[in-house]
Amino acid sequence: MVKKLQFKRLVWLTVLLAMAFAGLGYRLVDLQVVRHGELSKEARSNTQYTFRLEPRRGDILDCKNNLLATSVFVKTVCADPSLLSNHVSAVAQAIAPLLALPENDLEKRITPRTQSVKNGKDIPVKYVLLKRKVSSDTWEKIQETMTNLSFGLDEKRLSKKDQAALRDLRTKAIFTDPVDDQLRNYPNGLLAAHVIGYMGIADETNNGVREQVSVGVDGIERKFDGKLRGVPGWRLTERDSRDREVVTLREQEVAPHDGLNVVLTIDSVLQSIVESSLADGMRKHSPVSISGMIIRPRTGEILAMATLPNYDPNNPGAYPVAARNNRIITDVEEPGSTFKIVVVSGALNDHTVKLTDEFDCQHGKFFYAGKWLHDHITTCGIIPVKEIITKSSNIGAAKIGILMGEQRVYDYMRGFGFGTSTGIPLPAESRGIVHNVTNWTKLSISRIPMGHEVGVTCLQMAMAMSAVANKGVLMQPMLVDRLVESDGTVAVKYYPQQVRRVISEEAARDMTEALKSVVTSDGTAIGAAMTNYTVAGKTGTAQENDGHTYSNEKFFASFIGFFPADNPEICIYVGLDAPHDGHVGGIAAAPVFKEIAVQAANYLNIRPDKGNATGLPEMSAPPSSAPTTVSEATTHAVMARMQ
Repeated sequence: MVKKLQFKRLVWLTVLLAMAFAGLGYRLVDLQVVRHGELSKEARSNTQYTFRLEPRRGDILDCKNNLLATSVFVKTVCADPSLLSNHVSAVAQAIAPLLALPENDLEKRITPRTQSVKNGKDIPVKYVLLKRKVSSDTWEKIQETMTNLSFGLDEKRLSKKDQAALRDLRTKAIFTDPVDDQLRNYPNGLLAAHVIGYMGIADETNNGVREQVSVGVDGIERKFDGKLRGVPGWRLTERDSRDREVVTLREQEVAPHDGLNVVLTIDSVLQSIVESSLADGMRKHSPVSISGMIIRPRTGEILAMATLPNYDPNNPGAYPVAARNNRIITDVEEPGSTFKIVVVSGALNDHTVKLTDEFDCQHGKFFYAGKWLHDHITTCGIIPVKEIITKSSNIGAAKIGILMGEQRVYDYMRGFGFGTSTGIPLPAESRGIVHNVTNWTKLSISRIPMGHEVGVTCLQMAMAMSAVANKGVLMQPMLVDRLVESDGTVAVKYYPQQVRRVISEEAARDMTEALKSVVTSDGTAIGAAMTNYTVAGKTGTAQENDGHTYSNEKFFASFIGFFPADNPEICIYVGLDAPHDGHVGGIAAAPVFKEIAVQAANYLNIRPDKGNATGLPEMSAPPSSAPTTVSEATTHAVMARMQ
């Protein structure tokens, strides 16, 4: 009986064991075979992590390789509150000054606490973001400070467990994110800000994940954002239970390709000269804005481009939106008398007129299409074409336009590049306003030749004058010289681009001869005359139009000139929006032109074509009642700073 009972028990035990092993086997098959792919993926997602390796954003440099914009890697400092125990106050007191954070605020953020997870359990918070964009130097100081914290303890008397906790506190409680961030820096502050642009934050989706990234907002930073960014890399690695990388278990690593460096045609010294001279004009005439640029007519290279008010790209948000606007390419104004070069040079090119042909300017009062047209002077009777430019006669220009006819005037306007973008590699360029002939009124043919009923940008007007200086060939403005790899290899080289021949060499030569007379005692811009160089140029004084009427109080004053006139090295543009204390181009803009020209000629060592045959520096007294101009010593100081 006993044996029979023992046998039954053995059978049941065997059956139970068999069932248990069968269940275990089924579970193993389910986990290892049926759900292997699903569980493997879940396991990897719990331990594997893909780090995005950001490339270094490329630098922006001037034509002499001086840094205008650069990037430095910075740290994102974090904390693991679970390791701080009762030492929160001491840690906050030690590192708050280094992070430039309020001590009380920091203490609250690093105080140990728990958080609920999906299964309802509370777990310790092990990650708190303290501050982004912390420099490497500051991070080293934080590490040193944490290492030297004693907390008033005698470590020799602590247990091994407490000693280990103290080591973890010093070395692991404050840490940095494994992926470095970048800080964009503009070492020269406001210099060339409108050309360089600045950085901002935008939302982008990478691998299905929406994140915020740094992007170029304006200027070269925006136009060449894709080239400057580079190509990201990645690292597939394992993480431990504390969410730290296990370096030995890295599976894949693809290095990022750093962004290309953008080398501009801008010369930092010339840029500084222009900005300083514009600041003088700003102080003297208090315009809404003042703009200036230096162009090399033969190539279209822009050596300097500036507009005031200015802003600091290191902190663009501290300035109004208007100050961040590059008015040289965005603002459209009626040009006034500088536009006379279009009609007169076109007429010379068509042989419609010669410089010696005479027109009756009717002593400053001309009735046409039911309206009176006035000149600023009333002494002009019958004068030659050359003197129409010298005296800037509206009536003379109108009569030349009428002689040419509407279609030819329109053709030359378009030929000189008005009504279309110049192609400069900057965002938000305006095309200007050029109405089709079918939309002209009977009055238009008498008003357009003097710079009314047409809207242009400063850049368009400067490039048109540069075309005259370049023997009649219009060039595309050139702002970027090349793109360079981080190792110095040239990736892309840009070359000067001709747009078209607008007028013949002969017509350009005749136009230049007329423009020389503007900068004489008989002309409208004696203030632009230079001692050692023959200047050719044109003034402009345009009444500002609110869309309905012309103002008698607000004007746009400008001067554009090039020198040496017969073999030009540079063309300089200066324009003031609503200046006070002298609103005409010859008074407000011409002296600023000269201030820039004198310093630029000395810096570029341009050979004189008159006067001082020894080639000594051009000397110029500062304009009366205006601040002293930037001296040659200042220019050398700028050069030294850039080197």
